[in-house]
Amino acid sequence: MWYTRKGDKGDTKTLREKTGARISKSSCATEALGAVDELNSFLGLLKVQSLNLPFEVRGVSLPALFHAMQENLFIVQAELAGADKRVAPEKVKEIEDIIHSIEKKLPPVKSFFIGGGAPRGKFSAGRELAAHIDVARAIARRAERRVIAGVEKKELKISAGTLAYLNRLSSLLYALVRFLNHNAGVPEAAPSYK
Repeated sequence: MWYTRKGDKGDTKTLREKTGARISKSSCATEALGAVDELNSFLGLLKVQSLNLPFEVRGVSLPALFHAMQENLFIVQAELAGADKRVAPEKVKEIEDIIHSIEKKLPPVKSFFIGGGAPRGKFSAGRELAAHIDVARAIARRAERRVIAGVEKKELKISAGTLAYLNRLSSLLYALVRFLNHNAGVPEAAPSYK
């Protein structure tokens, strides 16, 4: 059975509640878990959308890269729920190395960019995937904010490595957006602020 009927009153249980106490589904802890779950689900969509695209980053296919992100987010979720799990520092370093290798292939960032690139040019699967990755980047930032809110309200405890991973993940997604648009010949569009 995929339902327990125990959350019908708006509360839930995590691994942290060893006494059997339940927490509100609107608590910071539950919001953080939900935001990370949403990001993980969206990365699954990106993985499927990238299956037939020939792009690789440091010899790793995009589907494999998204899958690795999902695996790491399960570690994040486990830690948030109270399990004795942590994102290893090597995984943060790995993301940083990928970001640096992507940045070497791109022009320097001089401004913010409008998602989807300039409103000209042709449709391509790479361009569409880049726009979806930009959505994932925004979801990742929200998930990070929800986790930090839970930490600040002392509802959550999380390791420095896991926090760093969440922070770098959105940076990696941003780099992937730029990488895919660059490879698809999509010009970056800065906001005019007019």
